[in-house]
Amino acid sequence: IRNAKQFTPNTVTLYANYPNPFNPETVITYQLSSPDKVELSIFTISGKKITTLINKQQNAGFYTVTFKNNRLASGIYLYSLKTGTTLQTKRMILIK
Repeated sequence: IRNAKQFTPNTVTLYANYPNPFNPETVITYQLSSPDKVELSIFTISGKKITTLINKQQNAGFYTVTFKNNRLASGIYLYSLKTGTTLQTKRMILIK
């Protein structure tokens, strides 16, 4: 069994947020296989950027970010992880 601190992921992966649907906050988890510039952003279903949660260089490993927002309306939103080599997008649902 490997120690989690010693384990380096071999892919860039954006996981499903939890909980989903959410109100008023949800946790987004992702992994990086190597150091990279990372941008994690939230968008409306029509593609308008609402906010950028992460925009910086990060080392390989696992990361979690809490997205909390009380001002958004109920609906479907997208979250996107962009690195130097990857763009992954998933859907989340806000229910008020």
